[in-house]
Order: sequence, then structure tokens, then C-alpha cells
Amino acid sequence: MTAQEQTAPDGWRVFHATGQAPAAAPQLPSAPPWRRFRGEPLQPAPPDDPQAALRRLGPDAVAPQLGSEEIDIVNAALLLRRPLLITGPPGIGKSTLAYVIARELGLGRVLEWNIVSRTTLRDGLYSHDAMGRAQAIAAWQAGLRDTADSGRADGTDRAPAADAGETGARDSLKHRQLPPLLGDFITLGPLGTALLPYDRPRVLLVDELDKSDIDLPNDLLHVLENGSYDVPELVRDAADTARVHTSDPGGRAVVRGGRVECREFPVVVITSNGEREFPAAFRRRCLPLELRTPTREQLLALVERHLGDGARGTEDLVDLFLQRVQAGGVHSLDQLLNAVQITTTGGFQADGNGRKLVEMLLRDLAKGR
Repeated sequence: MTAQEQTAPDGWRVFHATGQAPAAAPQLPSAPPWRRFRGEPLQPAPPDDPQAALRRLGPDAVAPQLGSEEIDIVNAALLLRRPLLITGPPGIGKSTLAYVIARELGLGRVLEWNIVSRTTLRDGLYSHDAMGRAQAIAAWQAGLRDTADSGRADGTDRAPAADAGETGARDSLKHRQLPPLLGDFITLGPLGTALLPYDRPRVLLVDELDKSDIDLPNDLLHVLENGSYDVPELVRDAADTARVHTSDPGGRAVVRGGRVECREFPVVVITSNGEREFPAAFRRRCLPLELRTPTREQLLALVERHLGDGARGTEDLVDLFLQRVQAGGVHSLDQLLNAVQITTTGGFQADGNGRKLVEMLLRDLAKGR
């Protein structure tokens, strides 16, 4: 950060809510001493997922700005390496903010952890396919027995190697008879993958945490504070390192000593629809951010970004959407996008049955139908 940037009113910011991918990934300031970690071994840079960002954000263009206060809160979370706890009505764009951050800061693919009432901490950290491993070990042992029986039947177990080709064949057979590796049956979840030691932070979206079991927020405290966790199956394993699967498509990672510790604490975006309160100890570790319904100008820019400009009847639909929200109804932004998309379809008539369809698309979600 240059001296000129530091003296500017917003020179401390690294995130400006533009929604634009950078030409070069910006450098994040160093973490405070109490949020520094030393995880090893360093993992390769994560993959990108431009299609997911395109679905969430639309084309790479300037996005409607968050308010200055909201941008400051996001930047504070980035600099302090603390999770963001985002509240607001359903469909307001809480989870979309994770994709805006990832695109603007060049942090790669967003890891999504979707919470339901049955979700446990271990679901987010890792899974162990114990049944699959038991079956693989049984198949391996059966293969050894078959090889041994075949050798005794034709006498090849007593025959010396005749030449280098035969020696190579025997070595290849020995290699195929290695026991299954434990790491092949361990898959890190979204939270577990985000806590791997990357050179730059991953973005983790914990969606709708308020739907979880009452114990999950408390269970998260240790992981969010220490940036690390153990995989007991790997801790007990004789091998010092293991190569496990991750939540990235086709991704693998090296885990040493059964312990995972981040190097850069991930950008954790936790969303809540406000269905219940979280414990004070959990809230202490997060920075709160409340999102409100966008303004008329922001909604028009949102529709333009996703569907292009000049969509017929867009302003009327935006006004109708805002009227219903201000009347106390529960509505989501994708309802507005659906209504605009339908009304711009060639041949659609907005009166008569067409009007009924628009009313259905913009219905109050709190009424159940």
C-alpha cells in the first residue's frame, strides 16, 4: 500500500464492492499477531470457478455499491481475519457477497457449506469412508491370496528371475499389491478445505447457520479461534503424511501428522435469516453485518447487470417489488429477476393471464403460497 493510499480517507480498504475481477490479485495486509498461523505444507493455489460467479453476479461489470458503512465492516473482517455474520431477510443477497469478495480479490473458487438441522461440525471438516476402506482392504487381501495360490500352483514363487524384464514384471506386481492408503478414503469438507495452508485465504460461505442444531455454533468456536483441527483417523495412522481428497473438484491435499492448520485464515461469510439468536461467545468472534433491501437505483442496476439494459417494463416491476417489500412482505431478489425475464420474453402479454403470472412470481413468501 502506497503512502498516498494510506493518507486517503478509504486508503486502508482492500475491498470496494465493485464486483470486478482484478487485473492482478491485490495484496492483503498482514494479519494481526493474534491471527497469524503457520500451517504446512503449503498447498497449490485453488482453482477458479467463473461460471459459479457468473450465475451469482452476472457479467464482470461494476456492481451496485454497498453503503460505505457496510464496505468498512467487510474490510475490517478481512484485515482482522474474523468471520462475517451477515443477517437480513431471505433472498436479499447475503450469500452473494461471498462471491463478490472472491471475484474482486481474486481468491478463487468459493467453498459452500449449506447448513441444515442435521449438520454437524464434522460434516464441515471431513468425512471418512470407513465402509469403502474396509471393502478395499478385503479386496486387497483376496488379491494377495489369489496371487499366492497361483504361485504355488505353477511354481513361479520358487523360480528365480530370468532377466530384467521378468524382474520389472515382478516389481510391478508388488506395487499393485500395496495396501489401500487411508488418505484415499478421507475427504475434507468445505470448512476443512478452507483451513488448509494456502498462500492466500480461501472464501468459505456458511449458508443459513440459523437452521443448524443448537450446538453447532458453539462447536465452531474452537475451529474459528485456532484455525486448525485434527483428523483422528490420520493421527492414529502409522504414515506421517497422507494425501486426501478436498471439496474442490478433483482436488487433493497433503496432510501431515493428521493435523490441518491454515496459513491464511479464510474469508468466512456466515449468513443468517434471523430465525434465532447465537451465543455471545460465538458472536464475539464474528463481525456483524446487516443487509437491507437495495434502493430503486441499485435494483435497476442489478437487473441491468443480469439481463441487459432496456428491458421493457423493468421500472414498473421494480416499483411494484419495492411497494410489496415496504408493505411488510417477504420477497427475494431472484423473484424480481424472474419477473423481468418472463415479461421480456417475446410475445408475452402483461395483461390478463400474464398479469396473474407476474403476481405469482412476486408473491409474498411469508404466506406459503
